[in-house]
Amino acid sequence: MPTSPPPGLDGAGFTVLGISGRRLAAVLIGWFFVVFDGYDLIVYGTVQAELMEEWNLSAGQAGTVGSMAFVGMVIGAVAIGRLSDRVGRKTAVIGSVVVLSVFTILCGLAPSVWLFGAFRLLAGIGLGGLVPSVNAMTADLVPPSRMSAWSTVMMSGVPLGGSVAALLAQVIVPIDENWGWRAMFLLAMVPLIIGIPLAAKVIPSDQEIEADHRARGLLAGTETEASQKAPGYGALFSPEYRAVTVWFALATFVTLLAWYGLGTWLPKLMQEEGYDFGASLNFTLALNLGAIIGSVVTAWAGDRFGPVRSGVVAAGVAGVALLGLLSGPPILAVYAILVLAGVGTHGTQILIIAAVTHFYPHLLRGTALGWALGVGRLGAVAAPQLAGLLLGWGLGPESNYLMFAIAALLSALSLFILDRLQRRDRGQGGETTTVVQAAPTPR
Repeated sequence: MPTSPPPGLDGAGFTVLGISGRRLAAVLIGWFFVVFDGYDLIVYGTVQAELMEEWNLSAGQAGTVGSMAFVGMVIGAVAIGRLSDRVGRKTAVIGSVVVLSVFTILCGLAPSVWLFGAFRLLAGIGLGGLVPSVNAMTADLVPPSRMSAWSTVMMSGVPLGGSVAALLAQVIVPIDENWGWRAMFLLAMVPLIIGIPLAAKVIPSDQEIEADHRARGLLAGTETEASQKAPGYGALFSPEYRAVTVWFALATFVTLLAWYGLGTWLPKLMQEEGYDFGASLNFTLALNLGAIIGSVVTAWAGDRFGPVRSGVVAAGVAGVALLGLLSGPPILAVYAILVLAGVGTHGTQILIIAAVTHFYPHLLRGTALGWALGVGRLGAVAAPQLAGLLLGWGLGPESNYLMFAIAALLSALSLFILDRLQRRDRGQGGETTTVVQAAPTPR
């Protein structure tokens, strides 16, 4: 197998985690887009109180509006994840960013809550399609042995974007009573104006990726990736993949319920606890900074112990930490708990994504990621609704903390079962062994 990279995608310059040249540039522009994905996910939570006041919304109604983006994310993950296997990673990534940016900008211009909710739903389609498309692209461009590390780098953009949203909200929202919160959504012009032209230049087409694979001696005979028909969603439930498909979807559902539930409602929950606006946003910042810092740990653990086993531990840590909020801890302990919650919930999702890219071959990878994230994001849809209902029923913030803690612990249980099934089938020479070995498709 050739060891020197072909000149089309790699160069002799700066190398990071096994890639350089256009490979590195494409992965980094994908990370840049994921930062704005994270920003857009958290921005609603940072301005929710202002929206509730301006449009006289109840907690339940605010939860419904918050869920709109996640409904769109389900549609986007399933549809665009599949399209990334059919029409190419480049088209799927750029299309997702355009949809995300345009409709987020329109949210800032919405004259009514109904139009705002509709624009959030449409922006969510881009949000949902971006993560599986970017991660499928990354899996095509990086060495299999570095995928856990690159998944961590890629998904670190989500909490980084959330941290940016929390910091900017403290400065921008108070500036103007009417336009402060709207300006937060207008910042979606940045990826549209800066990112799209760069992406069009540096992200390789599927034909270029195939040529690169062939130059490396990774395609045999007359085999071509571009000409092969990508299998559909039915392939995910073939005997070879059925078990992992179900358990990855379940694990993602409860993981995203905890992560996005916290991201959407944490500022409001902390205000309900008596903290002022600035302190509430600082708690959100702690959650997201914890996720960024913890990404380093999950990258190491995923490569060292495997993403599934590491996910069991990460989710368990988040669940136990969130249970600590029920005791009414002092403020420093709250910060520590939220850092651990960020490490565990977001870290688990990173590890699940890395595991999915290892378990499925090239032509099924985008579809598999879209399925897991699409079904999983039903948890993200449910989280704002359930949180709002619990508050509306007068059960207080503690009921939300308990719900998010249980979700994280169920994620740990789902991944534990998946790990046991994988070990059992490997030991018996069953089909899961085939899945694992087939996953690192040559690239």
